[in-house]
Amino acid sequence: MGLSWLVRMRWRLLGAWMWPTFVVLAAADGVIGHLLPAAGASDTVLGGIVLGLVLNLLCVVVLGPLLGRVLRLRRPDLPAAIARNYAGTACIVLVTVGFATLGALHHAEIVRDRAALRDAVVRAAAWIGDHAPARFRADAGTLDSYVLLAGSVYRECASASGGGEPRYYCVVVDERRSGPDAVHPAGSESNETLSRGTD
Repeated sequence: MGLSWLVRMRWRLLGAWMWPTFVVLAAADGVIGHLLPAAGASDTVLGGIVLGLVLNLLCVVVLGPLLGRVLRLRRPDLPAAIARNYAGTACIVLVTVGFATLGALHHAEIVRDRAALRDAVVRAAAWIGDHAPARFRADAGTLDSYVLLAGSVYRECASASGGGEPRYYCVVVDERRSGPDAVHPAGSESNETLSRGTD
């Protein structure tokens, strides 16, 4: 009787990794999602945690039992609950590894897009400084940016206030082009208004 209790306790201790791993790696998923987003330019820690929790629950509820059965085919000595626990833990770890891998692969694209945006701002500021009416030139160093096509096409606006509402002088910068054709005027509608799709 005493020996079987020890054996059961040993199995429970060996198989008790799934829920602690679930909690710790859900938090890690949030940090990874924030520092190395797998899609888009950025993500919040909370967004990464929520996505990690959903995927981890999928591992525990759906994949854990299925993979546990497969594991028991190779290790029939394992109790079913322990096999499920091992499989669920492995699946949770793979989710975090997947987050980190996708984030690292996507990071290079984010760096390229940010460099393209910086270049677009510099080119727009130079063009506005040369071509815009004088009242917009003072704001050419603090442009408002709007991404039309990430990594390629940007709309940059300088503002000038006076006599009521601020007015805007906007240009579109196409990073795929070089020379004078890369920058051209784009009206006086603010980027905020453009993003809402209203006049």
